[in-house]
Parts: sequence; C-alpha cells; structure tokens
Amino acid sequence: MTNFHGRSAIVTGGARGIGAAIAAELVKQGIGVVIGDLLERDGRAVADSLGPTAIFRRLDVTDEGNWRAVAADAAAMFGPPAVLVNNAGIVDFGGIDTEKPTAFRHVLDVDLYGAWLGMRVLVPYLRAAGGGVIVNVSSTAGLVGYADLGAYSASKWGLRGLTKSAALELGHDGIRVCSVHPGPIHTPMTATMDDSVTIAQPLPRFGEPEEVAAMVRFIVTEATYSTGSEFVVDGGATAGQVVAVPAEHHTEDW
Repeated sequence: MTNFHGRSAIVTGGARGIGAAIAAELVKQGIGVVIGDLLERDGRAVADSLGPTAIFRRLDVTDEGNWRAVAADAAAMFGPPAVLVNNAGIVDFGGIDTEKPTAFRHVLDVDLYGAWLGMRVLVPYLRAAGGGVIVNVSSTAGLVGYADLGAYSASKWGLRGLTKSAALELGHDGIRVCSVHPGPIHTPMTATMDDSVTIAQPLPRFGEPEEVAAMVRFIVTEATYSTGSEFVVDGGATAGQVVAVPAEHHTEDW
C-alpha cells in the first residue's frame, strides 16, 4: 500500500539514532508517527521537533500492555496503524563462555521477543484496516557471524527468520514484512567504535541514521512488490568479507 491518509505509524526505539531518523522520514511522508521508547526526555524532544504529526509514548517493547496502549493511542491520534517499524534494540558484548545468562536473555527479550510482541499486537489493526507494512530493523549481524556478539547475532538472525515467517503468513492480508540490515552506523550504540571497523569496506566509512531511514522509507512507500525481503545498508561490508567488531564489554541501546 502507498496511501497512508488517515493512517498512523509506530516506530520503536525512536528517541535517538536510527529510530529518530526513521520517525522524521515517515513524518515527511505525511504519516502520523508515534515514537515509542523508554528514553522519555529524548523521545519527547524528538516528537516536539517533528511537529503535530508526531507524539511520544513510553514503550517497553517486552510489555504487551504497553504495546496495546501505544497501538490504541496511535489509532486515536492519527488513525489505524499502517506501518510498524521494530527498531528498538540493545547489544551486549561477550563470548559464549563469558557472557552472563541474564544479559543474553535480556538481548533476546528486547531485540527479538519485543519485535514479535509488537507484530502480535499490531497485526489485527493492520488486517482490519486493509493492510500495511512491517519493517524489522535487523543488522549485518543477522547476515553473518561476529565474535563476542552471540546474543545480538542470535536475536538479529532470529528477527530475520521471523520476518520471513510473518511475510508468508500475512501477504494475503495485504501486509508486507521486510527486514533492514544496517552495518556500522553513527549511533550511540557505535560511539566507542573507531574508523578501523569500516576501513576494509568498499565504502570505508560509517553510515548515517538518515541513510537507513531512507531505505525504510523506500520499503514503506516504493517497494510494493517486496515482502520477506532483506534490505542491506552496510557500505558493502557483507559483500565479500566480515568486518571485525571490537569486543567492548558494555550494553547500549539504539
């Protein structure tokens, strides 16, 4: 679908980085956007900067009640949801035998279960309104393996598979489901990484959040014959070789 008049979008992890850029891009397309995040100050600032067609709502993506409240607010403010962008994500660096089990589970809960829960809640809205688009923000870590990123890689490969299953289930309802796979992008998550991460890429630089947002906009508004598809935004990093990621042992969010 390409007509979003009277319809809304929900962008998780929209308080900063890639999510904020996606929210801004969708607002430019005339879509009313609900920014969902746990970072209330940043999220409200982003919504305020985008004007009256964007609002912020606190959203813990692992809480079904939160999801239902956000979906209801989106429908009440801007019309039935047409677009869901599952962007919220965290990363934890650790080896198979060193990462704490609680950290591993937390990454899966936010990055994978949270996306599944959002789809579970939003699909009835999309179906009742005649269709829509779901974009799951995965990673190049959902295409190749990275050492010391077991939890993150597992969640992003899982999200890639979930995308394909959902596309098969929902296509006849007019709902397209695609995944986006960013490489190194300038966000708070990559703030500790230096340019050595990208030096071997065909395009040897970090990407910008706006470049990922442009891909999401394309999927939502132009890629009308694509579902279950993977869209890569990585400067060519996965074209022929794996780029090493420094094993900084900390957790950040988008």
